[in-house]
Amino acid sequence: MAGVVPLAAHLALLVTAALLALLLLLGLRLQVGGRRGAPGARLARWPHHALFFAVCVGVLLSAGLSAWAGARGWALLPALALLLLMPRTRPGRADHWRLALVCAAAFGLGLWGAW
Repeated sequence: MAGVVPLAAHLALLVTAALLALLLLLGLRLQVGGRRGAPGARLARWPHHALFFAVCVGVLLSAGLSAWAGARGWALLPALALLLLMPRTRPGRADHWRLALVCAAAFGLGLWGAW
């Protein structure tokens, strides 16, 4: 039973990393498509927001499971704090995608620390 919690923590970290990668790719599509007036850009907006909330929940869950497994789950908290700052930026502007890249880097470092 002792091996189940670390396995769940690692699985949560990997799923959250995949969701974050998908979120960044969809955000890039919105950024590029929005500038060109692509018709699919408006349709991609709601999945982008849904993925954002899924990533926030995933980071929180990963931090909790990692801490419960005895790893450094607190290493993911800076990424969560940066994610929670995202609504303060304006989509389509440089501050939005720059903060998204900083969030991804913080998550990568947190993943390395919590693994």
